[in-house]
Amino acid sequence: MDSAGLRRAYDEVLAEVDAGGFEPPGGGELSAEQIVAHLAANDELMSEATEAVLAGSPFAYYDLETVHRPQLDALVAEYGGQTGLAGLAGMLRATSQRLCVLVDRLGPAAAQTLVETRLHEDVDLRVDEALPWARTLDLHTRVHLPKHLAQLRALRPELHAHRG
Repeated sequence: MDSAGLRRAYDEVLAEVDAGGFEPPGGGELSAEQIVAHLAANDELMSEATEAVLAGSPFAYYDLETVHRPQLDALVAEYGGQTGLAGLAGMLRATSQRLCVLVDRLGPAAAQTLVETRLHEDVDLRVDEALPWARTLDLHTRVHLPKHLAQLRALRPELHAHRG
């Protein structure tokens, strides 16, 4: 399986993160730091699932558990520390690179391995079934990463001058 599209999606997200200049979020929204922490935590889960698929082991992938604020805040504190968003971006670079390397190792048969998958992206995407792992990776590339890219862009001052 080729990770080129996945790498492009990560490149877009990381370019946005590197640009910086984010404002604090509005009520209930994730901060830029929390978004990056969520993506890195999700990468770890996806890497574990990909490793299981490569090993021929059954595995379930649940994105839901990575979005709890206390866990995200702990990652922000651990990896952001004094370096802030730059430290978190470094973590996301490492986790996304690891995932892409694993995806490149998936052959056609492994990519079609059914994995119990639970994805909940607001009302945009609800999955709670066994999917071919390639399909879950495609949803991550075409839905999940762009959704969080849009969240980051929405934290730009010019997009929410009404907050104040």
